[in-house]
Order: sequence, then structure tokens, then C-alpha cells
Amino acid sequence: MDSSARPEHRERLEAEIRKAHVICIVYAIDDPNTFSRLALYWLPYIRSLGVNVPSILVGNKIDLRGDDVTNQSLEDEEVETCVECSSKHLLNVSEVFHFAQKAVLHPTAPLYDSRDHMLKPQCVDALRRIFKLCDSDKDNVLNDIELNEFQRKCFNTPLQQHELDGVKDVVREHEPAGVNENGLTEIGFAYLHSLFIRKGRPETTWAVLRKFGYGDDLSLREDFLLPPFEVPPECSVELSPLGNYFLTELFQAFHKDKDGALTIPELNELFSTSPGNPWEHTSFPQTTITTETGSVTLQGWLAQWSMSTLLNYRTTLKYLAYLGFEGDTRTALKVTKPRKAERRKGKIQRGVFLCYVVGAPGTGKTALLNEFVQKPLSKVHEPTTEPFSVVNSVEREGKQKYLVMEEVDAKRENEFLSSKSRLDACDLLCFVYDTSDANSFQYLVNLREKYKLDHIPVAYVGTKCDLDLVNQRYEVQPDVYCRHLKLAAPLSVSVKEHQMADLYPYLTSVAMNPSIAAPGTLKNKGDQEWLPRHYVALSLVATGAVILTSLAGYKLLKERTTLFGQQHSCSSTSIAHAASIAHAASGASKKGDYV
Repeated sequence: MDSSARPEHRERLEAEIRKAHVICIVYAIDDPNTFSRLALYWLPYIRSLGVNVPSILVGNKIDLRGDDVTNQSLEDEEVETCVECSSKHLLNVSEVFHFAQKAVLHPTAPLYDSRDHMLKPQCVDALRRIFKLCDSDKDNVLNDIELNEFQRKCFNTPLQQHELDGVKDVVREHEPAGVNENGLTEIGFAYLHSLFIRKGRPETTWAVLRKFGYGDDLSLREDFLLPPFEVPPECSVELSPLGNYFLTELFQAFHKDKDGALTIPELNELFSTSPGNPWEHTSFPQTTITTETGSVTLQGWLAQWSMSTLLNYRTTLKYLAYLGFEGDTRTALKVTKPRKAERRKGKIQRGVFLCYVVGAPGTGKTALLNEFVQKPLSKVHEPTTEPFSVVNSVEREGKQKYLVMEEVDAKRENEFLSSKSRLDACDLLCFVYDTSDANSFQYLVNLREKYKLDHIPVAYVGTKCDLDLVNQRYEVQPDVYCRHLKLAAPLSVSVKEHQMADLYPYLTSVAMNPSIAAPGTLKNKGDQEWLPRHYVALSLVATGAVILTSLAGYKLLKERTTLFGQQHSCSSTSIAHAASIAHAASGASKKGDYV
């Protein structure tokens, strides 16, 4: 769009400048006053409008140039480049528009400070991140293999050995610290891009930056960090095999001392290509499996990412991009089937489960979570004041599953138990009461009745079984209460004595088979018919065992009587033996009937 400097056209000129992506400011080579006016009027005027777009200085009428050179002393950040042309003789006119287009697509100003003749800090930071991502063996040098992989990724063209040597020779000549015996250093990598820009080839640097997700403002693009990823209702997100493989390889790459775990300095180095540790404001690394010194094991590393993906998959998507996942980051995740659909089938195929741990203050919820991730028991009770979740892997049916346990303290009960979205994300509730506190179980009964939680699979756990057992102040005791709901009797555990009764595998089994832990009042018709049949069948089997055992005892008595005669002592012994067998079988019958 051509413009006019006349006062009557000022309003339209300002409107067009604000819409422009690039501005060509033309001066006459044969008139030095027009060149002086650039710095005195036009550039300040454009700046005053709040417009931050590249400017191209165009010296027209090159055919009328004398001996004077008019544009040597002008330097300005907004000036992208200077071009001379002749409109009359059509000399370099096409180059004017070429450089104008180039200034929009590959601007120099965000990358390079033309006054100080150096890369800008934001560009340096971006190139440093790219260098670290390309340094596969993490030795702070790009060797020939890594340089060629970088060349392939950005330009799809490998370099020959003599070309690689030529690049390193150029760097060595001008920046000795840029090359060592192993390859190109970070200093040399930055110098190469500075050289490209100074030689008028900023498009090379921009090609690299955009390949690694950077936008025109040198920040990572939103569509690169968070590509569209739809998660239907009642579905959850897990790591795919590709995601697990990438995170395992990442662990191995930064696991320099080969001690089986990532230390805090190694974790800091791993996250140096990102905004920082994504779990910095959580209880990590207390949330997963670590060594005694607090280093994160591979098991704990993968478990922590599984929990992060389940609770907030957007964070995982972002960090896959930050950490250099090759290709579409969405392939590192997978969406599960809807929970209700899987529950109707009675079998859950997912690999990561979420369990809310609920109970009165002081019942030992935090202790249960700490025991799950093999953390020591605190000798002093400290009320939970911040959200606390832990995760670990559990082996079930020959497959590795992840169980995420999230503590729901009294202050957050309403937030969790009255929220449909929270409950939809939950696979089971772990109701915890203190077997040594007479009022502890009543607390759970009140919660269940208040929030109508019968649609969620539930498991009851009695803690502190190493202490004296007391009767709960409720109309029925916990085992009878659970029997009325057609649930398994509460598990009795003691974290202090490490008597956990296979609690965590049991909770995982409940999450995988939710129909076995749904309260009987809300089981569907098929489930109600199924439970009584199995109940009666078990009783019949046990009763049959009593009859068969009694017959066996009688037969044994008869045989002994025939063999030894009517000896009173032997008969008494045989009768007592047969009676003890029958009594044991009767006990088994009652026990089976109870189950």
C-alpha cells in the first residue's frame, strides 16, 4: 500500500501502518535530506504509534547516485535491512519485495542485536535448549552423529564428513572454544547461528527454531505444547507404550552414575529444557518410590508420570514437548474406555486407577499412603493440610498396574464427595477407620449417608490393629455392616507393625473388578441374583462337607470296632476323633456361610 505524507491523509496513513506486517520506508539517493528525515521523523513517528514490525529502508534512484554514500551511519533496531534500487530502470525492484517478505517470515530483530552485534538473550536461551535436546549422550558436545541427526531433523539432508569438518573449521577459526576433540560445543553452536544471521541468512536459524516449536516471539507455541486432544466424559488418560519408552530412555540418559536412581541434581539437569520440575509444588519425591537417600528409581519415575497423566494429562503433554519427544506428543498418551461401560462388563482393562482415601482425622490415612510408597512412619501425628497423593505399581494377573491413592482430608471432603466430576474420576473409595477409636466407624457411616456414595466401589479398612480393639459406637459392628451391604469384611491392618494384609493388591483388585465392591442395595438385578446363588451354593457345599465328614468318622469307628473288639478306651478315642472332625467341618461350614 502506497502512502502520502500530506496532513489531510494522516489518519488513513496511521490506520494502514497499524495494519502492516512490514513497512518499506523510501528515500531518494540523490537527496541526502530524505535520508536524514528517516531517523529524525519517520522512524520515531512509526514508533510513537506503538507499532513493532520490521522496517525496510529502500534507497530509490540508484541510477542518479553520485560519489556520496548516504546510508552508512543509520542503525536502528526496527530496521531489518537496507536495499537500493531504481524504479526507473527496474533495477533491484524485485529484491525490495523479496526482503520485505523475508523480514516478515524470518525477521532478524527478535534474534540479533544489530547495535551490539550479538544474539539476543531470548534467542540464546532457545538455542541452548535445542543444543541440550540434540545432545543425546548428555556430554555437552554435539559429535558428528548428533550433528547429522540435528541436520536431518531440521533440513532433512545429512552432511558429508568433509562438510562436517568444514563447519567445525569455520567455528574453530573464529571461536576456539566452540569446538573440542569430541565435537561442537554449545558456544560453537550459538556462534554458527550468529554467523548465519550476520551473513543475511536468518531463515536458517528460524527453520531450526520453528522445528523445535518456537513461534515468532521466541516462546514455544501453544499448539506445540498443547495440541488438540479430546477426552470423552468418564474416560481417563494413560501413557501409551511409546510414552513409557520415551520416559524410560530419558531416565537412562540422565542416569549418569548408574546407581539405579535419579538424584536431585540429575533431575534438575533433566528438566533444564523445561520451565522446571512439574512436581515442585507437591510433596515429590515423597509421592513415589525412592531410595533411602531420596533419589527416584525407575519404578518411581514411571509411576509418578502415570499419576501426573491420570490427574492432569495436559501437564504431561507439555512436558513431553519440553523434554524433546520426537513426533506428535499425542501418540505418547492413550484414552481409556468410559468407566460406566467397563463397570457394566464387570472387568476394567485400564492400567492406572484412582483411589480416594477417606476417614476421620487421626485414623492413619497418611500413614497408609506413606506405607504404599515405602516411606517411614512418622512418630508424631501431623494433620494433613495440603493435598497429598502417592502412586506405586502393583502386580495383578501377571500385569503391572498403577494405583494412585489420594488422601481426602476433612476440609476437602465436601469438595471431593459432592463433586460429580471428582467422583466420576474415582475408581474406588477406601473408607478408613481406627479400630481403637469407638467413634471412628460412625464417621464413615455418616459420610456415606450424607453424600449418597453407593454408586462408587468401596473398601473398608480398619487401622491400628496392633492396639486394643474396641467396639464401635454404632448399631452394628463394621463386619456386620459390610455383610448387610454384601461387601467384604473390613481389612485389619497395622502400619506400625507392617501388617498390611495385602491391602494394596486388594484395592487394585477392587478397582479392576468393581462389581465385587458395589454396595448390595444398588447392585443391578443380575448382580442381586448372582450373589444369593453363590451364597447358597457355598452353604450347600459346606453342609455337604459336614455330612461326608460325619460318615467318614462313623465308618472309621465301625472299622476300628470290628478290628479290635468292643474295647471301651479305643471306642472312646474313635468317637472323640470323629466328633472333632465333624466339629471342625461344622466350623468351616459356618465360616464359609459367613463369607
